[in-house]
Parts: sequence; C-alpha cells; structure tokens
Amino acid sequence: MANAILTETKAKMQKSADGLQRELGQIRAGRANASLLDRISVVYYGAPTPLNQMASITIPEARVLMITPFDKTILGEIEKAILASDLGINPSNDGSVIRLVLPQLTEERRKELAKEVKKIAENAKVGVRSARRDAIDAFKKQEKASEISEDELKVYEKDVQALTDEFVKKLDAIAAEKEKELLDI
Repeated sequence: MANAILTETKAKMQKSADGLQRELGQIRAGRANASLLDRISVVYYGAPTPLNQMASITIPEARVLMITPFDKTILGEIEKAILASDLGINPSNDGSVIRLVLPQLTEERRKELAKEVKKIAENAKVGVRSARRDAIDAFKKQEKASEISEDELKVYEKDVQALTDEFVKKLDAIAAEKEKELLDI
C-alpha cells in the first residue's frame, strides 16, 4: 500500500515536470522551435486540426521555421491561423511553403520572459508540493487506522520529502536552462 502511494506521488510530480517542459517549450526564445506552433489549430474541412498534423515543420536556419503543408490548397488557412494566433510573427507565403522568421528579442523582453519562466516554474513546484501533501496525508490516515506504525510514518515522510527535493531540483534545472537560453544573445 505504501509503495503504491509513493509510486502515485512520483507520477504526479513527473506530470508537473512534464507540464513545465511543455509550457516552457512554447515560450519564444529568439530561436526557432517547432513547439511554438503546437497550440495553433487550422480549420480544415470544417474541423479544427492541429497544425503539426497537417504540415511538416522544419528549421532551416536558427531563427526560421518552415511549414510545408501536406495539402498545398490549405496554405491560406494556415497563414490565417498563424496571424490569428498570439505568436506575433508575420508569415511569408511563397505558394508552396510558409516561412516564419523569428525576430531578435530585445534585452527588456528577454528579462520579462525570464520572469515569466520563474513564475511558471513556481507553479510547477506548487504541483509537486501538493503531491507531497497528499502523500503525507495518506500515510497519516494509514497510521491513524493502525495500518502502519509511527516509526514507519516517519520513514515514509522522509521518503516523500526526498522525492519532493529531487523533483524541485529537477524543476529548477529545467527553468535555469530555459532562462539561460533566453538571456543568451
């Protein structure tokens, strides 16, 4: 029973780390990254379809994303979807591919994005701490029901805390890497 709680707690903490990676991947860092386009949906035959399912996205240069649709007739719709998104990048359509040139970030914008990274990382840490609290509460319930002893409770609390510390370090490393990427010119 205790191992199941620890396994579940680790899975919840891993979800927080994965969510942080996903969110940070969508922050534009002045370098081309295909995950910038993950949130963009294009209306294709009346149904919103994720852009990455209807086109190949390549990075020919450090600050250029090239979108090659599988169906060339949908180029205009892809262009409209990019313009309607919150990317703030104007697409250039040459009739067969769409190019997105990422502008160089200003120093001020880099610092703003670094602050946003810290805020997102803190939210992920809250998720990890919440998982820790849930696990400790579950162990305390087991101790009250006399399923585990008080000594075992202390051992499990230490295990959960060690797991929490491990994931907080992991989240800090992910955030620090993204901040470094943002602040490098």
